[in-house]
Amino acid sequence: MKSKFLVFIQFFSIFLMLLPIGIKTSQYLFIGLFIVLIGISVGVLALSKNQLGNFNVRPIIKENCSLITTGIYSYIRHPMYTSVLVSMFGVLLIDMNIFKIIIYAVLLLNILVKMFYEESLWLCKSQEYLLYTKNTKRLIPYIF
Repeated sequence: MKSKFLVFIQFFSIFLMLLPIGIKTSQYLFIGLFIVLIGISVGVLALSKNQLGNFNVRPIIKENCSLITTGIYSYIRHPMYTSVLVSMFGVLLIDMNIFKIIIYAVLLLNILVKMFYEESLWLCKSQEYLLYTKNTKRLIPYIF
């Protein structure tokens, strides 16, 4: 139930971020679009390393799933979360207002909770994951 709630909050936040709310006065249209493209690229790189049936939007460990440690996963453990956060930051720059800043903060908090919850499940399931955490960062290569 917790995982479904976290996914709901994530997708609802993304939905709200994409709504055209307020007056569009962005000075950062092209920078925002460029950042959205970077975020989408990170997501595509992550998906290219996933096998069919291995990917899951819910923070649960699927039965018979395998830990991916190659490609972008050799630098960060959660590239799909990075993809969402970077893409939505670009959206925020394109259409910045107080409402969207608050929604982005909710999205960021939700993804952090989701990420730490998922990591706790992996640590209970796999010693390999513990070794993996020592060689990678969570969201930003070499930083966090």
